[in-house]
Amino acid sequence: MPFTQVHLNDGFWLPRIEINRTVSIPSAFHECEVNGRFDNFAIAAGLIKGEHKGDFSFDDTDPYKVIEGASYSLAVHYDAKLDHYLDSVINIIAKAQEPDGYLTTCVTNKCTRLSGWWGTHKWEKINSHELYNSGHLIESAVAHYRATGKRTFLNVAIKNADLVCKTFGPNEGQIHRPGGHPIIEMALCKLYKVTGNKKYLEGAKYFVDETGRCTDGHRPSEYSQDHMPILQQQEIVGHAVRAGYLYSGVADVAALTGDKAYQEALERIWENMSSKKLFITGGIGSRPQGEGFGPDYELNNHTAYCETCAAIANVYWNYRMFLATGESKYIDVCERALYNNVLSGVSLSGDKFFYDNPLESDGEHERQKWFGCACCPGNITRFVASVPGYIYARQGKDIFVNLYAQGKAKIGNIELEQTTDYPWDGKIRIKVTKGSGKFAIKLRVPSWLKTSPTNNDLYQYQDKAKTYSVSVNGKALYPENRDYIEISRSWKKGDTIELDFPMDVRRIVANDNAEDDRGKVAFERGPIVFCLEGADQTDHKVFNKYILDSAPVSAHFEQDLLNGVMVLEGSAKELQQDGEVKDVKFRAIPYSTWNNRGSEQMEVWIANTPMAAVATPLPTIASKAQTFCNRGPIQNDAPETAPVDSWAGGANDQWEPKRSSDTSKPYHYWWLKQGTTEAITYQFDQAYEVSNVQVYWLDFDHYDGNFRTPESWSLYYKDAKGEWQEVEGHTAYTVRKDCYNSVDFTPVKTTGLKILAKLQKGESGGVLEWKVNK
Repeated sequence: MPFTQVHLNDGFWLPRIEINRTVSIPSAFHECEVNGRFDNFAIAAGLIKGEHKGDFSFDDTDPYKVIEGASYSLAVHYDAKLDHYLDSVINIIAKAQEPDGYLTTCVTNKCTRLSGWWGTHKWEKINSHELYNSGHLIESAVAHYRATGKRTFLNVAIKNADLVCKTFGPNEGQIHRPGGHPIIEMALCKLYKVTGNKKYLEGAKYFVDETGRCTDGHRPSEYSQDHMPILQQQEIVGHAVRAGYLYSGVADVAALTGDKAYQEALERIWENMSSKKLFITGGIGSRPQGEGFGPDYELNNHTAYCETCAAIANVYWNYRMFLATGESKYIDVCERALYNNVLSGVSLSGDKFFYDNPLESDGEHERQKWFGCACCPGNITRFVASVPGYIYARQGKDIFVNLYAQGKAKIGNIELEQTTDYPWDGKIRIKVTKGSGKFAIKLRVPSWLKTSPTNNDLYQYQDKAKTYSVSVNGKALYPENRDYIEISRSWKKGDTIELDFPMDVRRIVANDNAEDDRGKVAFERGPIVFCLEGADQTDHKVFNKYILDSAPVSAHFEQDLLNGVMVLEGSAKELQQDGEVKDVKFRAIPYSTWNNRGSEQMEVWIANTPMAAVATPLPTIASKAQTFCNRGPIQNDAPETAPVDSWAGGANDQWEPKRSSDTSKPYHYWWLKQGTTEAITYQFDQAYEVSNVQVYWLDFDHYDGNFRTPESWSLYYKDAKGEWQEVEGHTAYTVRKDCYNSVDFTPVKTTGLKILAKLQKGESGGVLEWKVNK
């Protein structure tokens, strides 16, 4: 259903959509202005002179995404000033387009600084993001056309799409290559729907078919999901956003062409994702390296990446899977991602954003107003504005009610009015306010009312769900316990459905293969996943708490907290440093609202046994140190000529590794460095006499480059002159796995220590934990 036919007036989504309209969209446009995104188009158009700005070849997509969100906003809330602003920036973009339709500003502007992305000429590299730019251009232009009826931006997109379809394809003289960073597939399908021109659908199908063919000398990669043809793929791998976008495009192509083989492949890949790689918050992508998937059941909480864009891509993909099948399990994932991971990506104020959304934090995470790689803020602005479009769907005359939110909807000749305080309350009333006829209304029974929140064995509820009730015009119905409550009858104006979905607090446990969740529970009420945040605990700590399964938990609404949220409360046990246990009270808030009161500890999965709780450790020399990294060898230059150190975290956070491949807690790694000499430095808060260090080396596999214990290493201290000297009288520098490598040395009084690690040839490396002892 078009989102323009659904008008919300609830207390949950409407305020967020309004904040998106009045804060997030203007804020994102402002950041595009001050960070040179529009200047790049103006330079390409010859309107101004200057150097191309930004660090990425895909910076053009930031304005496209925000224009798309602004267009959605215009469609439901006309704003003359915004309309005029869009006209002005679209005019600049149009003038930047080359005569043949090409539009990627860093290439037009001949920005050699970014030639590592695009090479020496157009379309040279698969990962140049030129097609990604085209995809977002097309999606944005289609949204603007549908919202305003103006063809100014659509004509730019058509001209660009014509070039893409001419340049790429199966014929001689065309480039034979998959899309790189997918989105062109979805975009061309959208353009086909708007124009009816079949060459766009054929273009989309070409990019889907080309995935995994390895032609034109392209090296296949799991990172881009083109390691094998889609019809052969069994497991979801690689970059999580690319995966979500690619499979959304495949779903579009399968639906528009009736290709059952692609649909079957998607269902197979989806089963792997939903049963082995889906976080309880609806997030996907466990690893920061490559922003992607790890192996099955790698669902680490502290280091979970769960990129905001990936959560949005997950909604796109699952919604398309629903449209193809009518199965509620896909909407269950949509709802989970929507209320939890997606909304976590933006602050309640609407002007700060998360790139990654971990399920656990030691206080090191903080939303930002913008990013150098700014894909997430723009994606939030375009997505939140379109949320009403996910509530209803139609098949023939039948109406699907997939999500529950108060508001009015026009569906064909039928108008419905939904009254509810969802997601805080499970009482829902749906009234026919206009129209009549014989058809079915199908009401989704959410997975949070069943035995598993994900409809599989990845997660299970510890308790049994209460029975829901449904009535029509006051007469109770007793439907079979299916995924949809189907009510087929002759409907007339005034007919009213009443649903009562009991919203109890439910405890969730994870499959035992999800190692980081063992001995822990997650709390959920309705579609909302809760978390403990330090701000709500007396000692501002969360990891030292455990909540017994027998402890009762209550829920109540607090209007003055975090713009109005449901809060969970109960009794917990607090593990002390000396091993004693203290009885305390706990409060939990919706996960999506964390980090709106400053940076504090946070966790979604909470210990339910003392073995899984972690007493707050006492500070040490290492834990109080500032950590930095720079490339070796030792530099003793004057401050004005010394290389700039960058912050490095994870090595001194006092989380004890289980083994060298334990990446469940923060760690320091030298990403994309191979065979080089790398450094990590501690700067102490004062001078200490030290004589021993213990280093726990990182060692695990990754498709973008493995991490191994170093070939060799050495330890340096900062002397009284501020120069680095290797420690004397030291024992062997060992590089054993799965244990601390302890080195004794002649005591030194110093304000800092530095490790120089020579990485193995062709391998990277890192440090899980580094202790310093007197």
